[in-house]
Amino acid sequence: MGRMAIYALGDLVPSIHPDAYVHPDATVIGDVRIAAGASVWPQTVLRGDHGYIEVGERSNIQDGCVVHCTAAEPTILGPSSAIGHAVHVEGARIGSGCLIASGSVVLNGSVVEDGAMVGAGAVLSYRSHVPSGHIALGVPAKTRPNTSFGPEQIKRVVDGYVERAKAFRANLRRLD
Repeated sequence: MGRMAIYALGDLVPSIHPDAYVHPDATVIGDVRIAAGASVWPQTVLRGDHGYIEVGERSNIQDGCVVHCTAAEPTILGPSSAIGHAVHVEGARIGSGCLIASGSVVLNGSVVEDGAMVGAGAVLSYRSHVPSGHIALGVPAKTRPNTSFGPEQIKRVVDGYVERAKAFRANLRRLD
């Protein structure tokens, strides 16, 4: 397997738990804290240069995501949450057991409470709020109670990525 793209920026050094999985084609820069059982997938960039990023236990950040922060607004992803493919998260707080679906944008100061969901392609503008048990849909996103994709489905996504990370750690090999 190739070398991972993990970079210190001056005194800002990533902290990656030995039980976390960072794909070799992901990029992690600066003050990024990745907890046990978490996974970061190909072409994802986590840049903790002006503030910090935390990835909670068992959470996953799927392929092609951009995660950034500001000095005033860190990006915090709680445990057992899933960030879908091609999501952009910037200076937001995402709780435990959340699903941020593919192609969505969650901007500065936004809060997604425990168990809430952001639907595919939705845009949470600055300082948006998604209450627990709700889903945000649309551009700009509007929230409503989530009756279609519950905590058990989110748990299945998270569990699947925990297992997938174990398989990739054991079996991924570069061929070129």
